[in-house]
Amino acid sequence: MSRLPLPGGLALPGGLGIVGVIIYIAIQVFFSGDGGGFNVPTGFTPGVEAPGQPAPQGIPPAQDPERDIKEFSTYVFTDTQRTWEGTFRRDGEPYEHAQLVLYSDAVNTNGCGSATSAVGPFYCPADQRVYLDLSFYEEMANQLAAPGDFAWAYVIAHEMGHHVQEETGMSEEVDRLSRENPDDANELSVRLELQADCYAGVWGNTVFQQGDLQGGDLNEAFTATEAIGDDRLQRQATGHIDPDSFTHGTSDQRRAWFTTGYRSGDPAACDTFSVDQL
Repeated sequence: MSRLPLPGGLALPGGLGIVGVIIYIAIQVFFSGDGGGFNVPTGFTPGVEAPGQPAPQGIPPAQDPERDIKEFSTYVFTDTQRTWEGTFRRDGEPYEHAQLVLYSDAVNTNGCGSATSAVGPFYCPADQRVYLDLSFYEEMANQLAAPGDFAWAYVIAHEMGHHVQEETGMSEEVDRLSRENPDDANELSVRLELQADCYAGVWGNTVFQQGDLQGGDLNEAFTATEAIGDDRLQRQATGHIDPDSFTHGTSDQRRAWFTTGYRSGDPAACDTFSVDQL
């Protein structure tokens, strides 16, 4: 496959034009230790409902059984967006805010059709919204054996990585290349997903620099990495793997690209398109 040319301007490589895929996580453990507890700074009091959600009906917000995950999701989304907004500003580039929609069971988007919980969390480039299926949080714990608030935080950071890719113009470029070279579409998808994992690692670096990570947080994420690589999922489902059908990358690849973003803290290090070996 020919290497993907990067759009001019912003130094950040990026882009996603593939909608409605379940987003998996790639995470590297940098610390050992027991316990988790990703720290949400005191004083942060987000609204219970994210932008795009209707007002709750029939139950006071304080009694909402999903209140904690809603507030945590909104906090992580807001913090990730603040990080990328600052990065774009430092590079002298415009940044258009993404929006967050929290849902369960099913949702109708403004640009990507309808989706059910089977789709899981996703980013819709047509309306620049991150759609988070709250039931996927429990599915990660119960079906994928990948529990923990920090694992969920990286789902959100990964989706915001796709928004960064949309903002840089890489999404449109990858869509064009996929149409022109259909045989390359799967590999392009893998490279996009790995880049979003790398961007999630960049955000993770900022969280670490703020002193809000503990060893147990990254251990939670590492468990998720082992559970959701294309190779692991295919082997569990069918007993064999088919690398030509991969769309997200192996567990090792996803861990490696998250590591790149986390260790460097530099979006420019996330160029998954100019390397021959992922």
